[in-house]
Amino acid sequence: MIIEDSVILQKFEDEKTRNEAFSLLLNKYQQKVYWHIRRMVLNHDDADDIVQEVFIKVWKNLINFRQDAQLYTWLYRIASNECITFLNKKKAKNNIPFDDVSEQLTNYLSEENYFTGDAIQKKLQEALITLPEKQRLVFNMKYFDDMKFQEISDVLGTSVGALKASYHLAVKKIEKHLLSTD
Repeated sequence: MIIEDSVILQKFEDEKTRNEAFSLLLNKYQQKVYWHIRRMVLNHDDADDIVQEVFIKVWKNLINFRQDAQLYTWLYRIASNECITFLNKKKAKNNIPFDDVSEQLTNYLSEENYFTGDAIQKKLQEALITLPEKQRLVFNMKYFDDMKFQEISDVLGTSVGALKASYHLAVKKIEKHLLSTD
């Protein structure tokens, strides 16, 4: 049974049912948020840590949620921002250029059992790693999460036109990468 967001939010407003509401929210969104984050950072432990940070922020701020956006949009925005913050910290921590972070993410592909797919799936993931973070976010939300451009716009606070251009550029870069590899 799928619980409507309005029911979760209503239960969260009442202190007596707040924990139940949060459990319902976790059951409904934790896996989606995890995979959204995992596709950005690739490493399971990093993704788990970021998911915890996301839901801590959600717990602290859900009472102030204005409901002018959909709940999942708000969650994706927090998750996306946490991913970008994490990747930027990783670069800054060691003064790592983007190419080295890409190389580190590529190593995660080889080391982890991230994929159960075939070689083409791995090549796609390797191509995605070469994209700038924003293009990768846009591509992941459109391709993997099957979100509409308007929904992605709500999450990232970017115009639909800019997102379409970003997605188009990402697709072209991915195609080029796939064609240039064996």
